[in-house]
Parts: sequence; C-alpha cells; structure tokens
Amino acid sequence: MNIAIVGATGNVGRKTLEVFDKKNFRFNNLYLVASEKSAGKKILFRDKEYEIENLENYDFSKADITFFAAGGKVAEKYAENAAKHTVVIDNSSFFRMDPDVPLIVPQVNSSDIKKMNKNIIANPNCSTAQLVIALKPLHDLYKIKRVVVSTYQSVSGGGKSPMDELIEQTKKYLDGKKIESKNFTKQIAFNVIPHIDVFSDDGYTKEELKMTNETKKILDETIELTATCVRIPVLVSHSESVNIEFEKIFTLDKVREALSNAEGCQVIDKRENGGYSTPLEAAGNDETYISRIREDKTKKNSINLWIVSDNLLRGAALNSVEIAEIIINSK
Repeated sequence: MNIAIVGATGNVGRKTLEVFDKKNFRFNNLYLVASEKSAGKKILFRDKEYEIENLENYDFSKADITFFAAGGKVAEKYAENAAKHTVVIDNSSFFRMDPDVPLIVPQVNSSDIKKMNKNIIANPNCSTAQLVIALKPLHDLYKIKRVVVSTYQSVSGGGKSPMDELIEQTKKYLDGKKIESKNFTKQIAFNVIPHIDVFSDDGYTKEELKMTNETKKILDETIELTATCVRIPVLVSHSESVNIEFEKIFTLDKVREALSNAEGCQVIDKRENGGYSTPLEAAGNDETYISRIREDKTKKNSINLWIVSDNLLRGAALNSVEIAEIIINSK
C-alpha cells in the first residue's frame, strides 16, 4: 500500500518512521507531509531521501492509509476531506468521541475497526492507551467496577517545544538563572504541575476527562473512572498509579498471570529495591510495564498497580501503526 504521514516532522511523525523501521513495516510509496514552513525539507529514511510536501496543496488520493500526527486543528481542517480518498488514522483528540469513529487500541478492541463509518480511526490519548491495555485482561477476569488513577506524565506529551523547555529550564536552574515558563503554567524543572490541558467548569481538566470518556468508549461504558493528571520533569514515558475495584473476588496470582500473558504487557514486580519499572526503562520500548501489584486493604475486591509506558510509542506512533497493520492484513 501507499502510506502518508501528515505532521511528519513532529514528535509523533518522526516516531512513526522509527516504528516503521523497527517493525519492518512495508509500503510501496511513502509521502511525508507537513506545514508550509517544513515543505521542501528532506528526511532520510531507509537510505532514501523524502522531500516534505506542503499540506496546503497535498493530494490525499496518493496514499491508501494516511497517518495524521499534527494535532487537533489540522485534523479538524483536513481529515474529513482526506478520508474521501484515504483511510485516516488520527492521533489527535478531535474525532475520539465521535460515535461514527472507532477509538482503537489493537490489544483491547481491534474488532471495533469494522465500525468505521467515516473512513477515520482515532488513536486514544497516550495516558488512556497504556491504561486500558492493563485494564483489559483484568476486566475480562473480574469485571472492573471503578478505577482511580493519578498520572505522572512526561513533557513529550505536549510536543517537542515542552521537551526543549524542560532541558532549557533545567540548565538555567542549575546555573542559578531566572526561569520563565512558555509551555507550562509554572516552572517544570525540579517541579510537578497538577494541570494538563484546560479546566472544565467542574474542576477537572480536559486531560482527566479524556481518560474517563475514552476508557468507557474503548473498554466498557459501565466502568467508573476518576483521574488526576500531573505533568512531571521527565522527557519521555508516562507513569500511572492505579487503584482498581472489581465486582468479583480476585487473587494476586491470577492477576499477575493475566497481565503477564496479555499482549503488550510486561510484569516487573519484584518486592525489592529496583524491582519495578520507571519511565527511564520504558522509554524506547513497546511494552506497557506493570509493577507494584498489591491488594488494597482498605476496600473489598480492590488492587493497586503502577503502570509505565513510552507515551510516544504506545500512546501514539506504535498504536497507530498497529492499527494500520490490522487494516492491511484484512485486505
């Protein structure tokens, strides 16, 4: 098939190319598309130079599958027109809650791809993607009633500029220089910020509401979920502290077994110093790592987990490429 990437020069676009290489993803022709300021630049991929095409006048009929990796405003403006000519896999939040657009994590609900009515498939929020991969095998076993999650999200979730700013702020902090925040509401270096995306009237942020609504759409509408989303001074990988209440009685051995056998999951849960996963180890790896598995002794049928995953991979590039593979293999 012919493949295109809109937003090819951004964090997710570049990571998508890395995933192509890692998975030996094959295509006939590749089209790299970006804004006017990037048009004409060249990217070397698999020993071939590809010239960036201008999104404004790009012909979407050239590709069978087009990855949108350029944010919600670009998806809003271009995706539905593109979908008249190509299957669109969109990484932004714009179509996620559209009832005619399936929201897919391949390890959880790949069968929902057949519900595609607009020729568009949505990728979930990065924090949601890694969460539902861990929830799915447990929901199948014990039926999840309620989830309480606190996230520890890396700055790469906001794009390249926040990553650059974290590095810049860190240098200034260590040099004793004045820090001014551009991409954050407060200083991010040596700090944590309990605020991602805009606030809604009820006090939750949009990021927190995404986790609630997307988990319901992907996994089960009956699951109750509440979230607190926090930005931390880490470049790559999101972490989550998760409390899960089941409807059925569980055993920790079966929980560990289910998670160990689940596609996309890897259990690292030794009750010793260093016997758990951190963002540093998760970065650059495909798996969602699960640690600190333990019973919640304050509430019946409840457990606590620690979940870590590379947000640029699992929450974006890898997830979208796996969706494309399902589409290609179904032809």
